[in-house]
Amino acid sequence: MSDPCSFAGSRCVTRHLNLVLRVDFQRRVLRGAAQLTLEALEDRFSALTLDSRDLQIVSVSANGQAARFTMGPEHSFKGTPLVITLPFDLSRGQHAVVEVTYETSPSASALQWLSPEQTAGKRQPYLFSQCQAHHCRSMVPCQDSPSVKHTYYAQVSVPKDLVAVMSAVRDGQEVDPQDNSRIIYRFRQPVPMPSYLIAIVVGALESREIGPRSRVWSEKEFVDKAAFEFSETETMLKTAEDLVGPYVWGQYDILVLPPSFPYGGMENPCLTFATPTLLAGDKSLSNVIAHEISHSWTGNLVTNKTWEHFWLNEGHTVYLERMIGRSLVSEQFRQFKAMGGWKDLQDSVNTFGADNVLTNLVPSLQDVDPDDAFSSVPYEKGFALLYHLEELLGGPEVFMGFVRSYIQRFAYGSVTTDEWKNYLFTYFKDQVDVLNKVDWNAWMFTPGMPPVKPQYDTTLADACIALSQRWIKAKDQDLSSFKESDVKTLSSHQLIEFLSLLLQEDALPLTHVKKMQEVYDLNAIMNSEIRFRWLRLCVRSRWEEAVPMALKMATEQGRMKYTRPLFRELSTYEKYRDEALQVFLAHRAAMHPVTAGLVAKDLKVDASKTTSL
Repeated sequence: MSDPCSFAGSRCVTRHLNLVLRVDFQRRVLRGAAQLTLEALEDRFSALTLDSRDLQIVSVSANGQAARFTMGPEHSFKGTPLVITLPFDLSRGQHAVVEVTYETSPSASALQWLSPEQTAGKRQPYLFSQCQAHHCRSMVPCQDSPSVKHTYYAQVSVPKDLVAVMSAVRDGQEVDPQDNSRIIYRFRQPVPMPSYLIAIVVGALESREIGPRSRVWSEKEFVDKAAFEFSETETMLKTAEDLVGPYVWGQYDILVLPPSFPYGGMENPCLTFATPTLLAGDKSLSNVIAHEISHSWTGNLVTNKTWEHFWLNEGHTVYLERMIGRSLVSEQFRQFKAMGGWKDLQDSVNTFGADNVLTNLVPSLQDVDPDDAFSSVPYEKGFALLYHLEELLGGPEVFMGFVRSYIQRFAYGSVTTDEWKNYLFTYFKDQVDVLNKVDWNAWMFTPGMPPVKPQYDTTLADACIALSQRWIKAKDQDLSSFKESDVKTLSSHQLIEFLSLLLQEDALPLTHVKKMQEVYDLNAIMNSEIRFRWLRLCVRSRWEEAVPMALKMATEQGRMKYTRPLFRELSTYEKYRDEALQVFLAHRAAMHPVTAGLVAKDLKVDASKTTSL
């Protein structure tokens, strides 16, 4: 089974990676060496291919002897195969250490280099990586496929005013013997993991202890706020351990990134990355941390074998995240979150189109850039399937038994949908008749919404539904009946749901959104989940005053969940389409490369030019 997103093939496998890197902020490059301990999987093994992208390869050796290498033709998103000929043969099971000395490009897709002005502190530069799905190859020459898992060790030299952290356990620091204005930080990761989880951050970082195995890291401007926001981390970790067994990664730290980080969170082992948009001050967005904690089992311990099986990572992680919510809040809360997820799925299906194969639970990614396929489909269609199975097979306790057993069975490995399904049938061997009634083809290989819509408990949603219906049905003369008290008893989660329901309907009349602002003062709410939905609603109703606020939110942070829909919404407002485009082009250089590329596609801007097509 080959990985359509990698050149590496399956004739050998990486067992360990030793990284020695020097971070050069002047030139915006990493330079150094990657030593890969490889195991041959066949006899007379003498040539291998590594993934690389925009890397400058200086030299290659194997067990200390020079090795010949060539760079294959460049592929639009897979990068360039690095073909290495060993100066000897290996037989099956033998190991060799291949060392590649190299330098990254300033435009490496895994790395974002921030100038001091782009940070909170404004004094020091900042570097962070984001390797998922296939960007590690632009930072390290490697077998960049989630089917390959290995341990790693790293030494990273950085200017002495800065701190480096990685997705690993910290292993000390020392003055760089070659340059006393620099410090070398050391890291070790003894648990085998895929390349997409290698992560590095370098900046003016501080940390605070938030639990017996957890610290929060960020620039000092955010660190106390973050320590407050994430103070429930240990409780969540313990809850997850009660559900699925011991946490094997030792440390669980959280790093709050600068605003341009493109995702809500990234489950890098030992060091979850989190967007600063979570710092809402009311802990209501902690489901992102519950999600990243859950990945410590589903994703990091048991990993999708290729990105076509991404739902195995994300569907199970959403399922676990909501089980944590069930334990810490209530079953009704889990049901409420599941309903919200179904709406997010509907949004993604609407955006892609109901017949787009990228809305399949298991899409084919032959010649498809995994970044283009990213959406809430693997998360929410995956969750809906697991929830449907839970209902068929005997409820949450019974189904959690399966999830726990599945994790134990495939821990430290990578899996495909077939392997998951075969294990499901084995575990529930007494209920095979029930499983055979599931329309597997419709769930997995058919685009659009799932074949079955679960009946969720609507208790917590009823107030949101009732209020949204009042607004949808209201005539201008009814607007005086709306009062501030309508929303006083709603939680942040319910306010988000209320706005989501309105976004599923035709645009409200402008008079209505103006009245909504007058009575509820939604402009004053800084919770990013509420704000981004509110601003989309205003733009959709053509409220001109909202346009500058929407443009500001789309550019002052870079989380794609917010930035892309805001720009898409603005681009459909004819009067402001050009302004939205100009704002994007003005901010593009400061945006993360993945975000900038995808917003450019959304706005139909030519990627290489600064003008629109």
